[in-house]
Amino acid sequence: MPLLLQRLLAGLVFLAVGGAQAGELTVSAASSLTQAFKEIARSYEAEHSGTQVLLNFGASGSLLQQVAKGAPVDVFAAADQETLDQAAQRQLIVPSSRQDFASNNLVVVVPSASQLNLNTFADLTQAGVEKIAIGNPASVPVGRYSQQALHAEGLWEALQAKAITTQNVRQSLNYVARGEVEAGFVYATDAREVATVKVAFDVPLKVAIRYPIARVAGSAHAVEAERFIAYVQSPAGQAILARFGFKQP
Repeated sequence: MPLLLQRLLAGLVFLAVGGAQAGELTVSAASSLTQAFKEIARSYEAEHSGTQVLLNFGASGSLLQQVAKGAPVDVFAAADQETLDQAAQRQLIVPSSRQDFASNNLVVVVPSASQLNLNTFADLTQAGVEKIAIGNPASVPVGRYSQQALHAEGLWEALQAKAITTQNVRQSLNYVARGEVEAGFVYATDAREVATVKVAFDVPLKVAIRYPIARVAGSAHAVEAERFIAYVQSPAGQAILARFGFKQP
């Protein structure tokens, strides 16, 4: 093969690979954002031809550890302020890019066929409630919110024997949906996604559940990351979040 042709082909391969990499944006988001962010990603891609949004969902604490270990993440959306505070303290995000984009409520759910009469925290202590799904407070925001609420009622210690610790809010939801536990703490947005669960009661909290988003400091696609964050906050992004039950921050 002539040398000139070899160089031309090599150049075309380089451009193709480089273009594909430049058009990818990796977004790590809390598990409770799964359905909403899948829709936002599709809408964003439709408006920004050539960009592919790669989504990574999990417990906010686990996602933070991934970023800390150097995972190639461009945007990080968490389910609580504490996780982004930790990220900021460790200089893992760009502080000026941080914005609150949604809010949520905490609820206790039970299987839709449940005959238990649960209206208050005290009702969780009854003998008929043997297992309660609660996110791990060490890494799962919904677990921290649940722990705070139960501490305020003086019931955290009393319910430890019934607690089934989960790795994210979707796991708690699935346990309830399959009838493997009598009750579980999840977000209101998660509860509305599954027909096999029903809300027993709303959980009062002293601190509002607000979701923050920020550009990761090591992002290789800073401009695209900022544009995605702006899209999440745009009327189009907010309309999608609203359809999935999220409220304004």
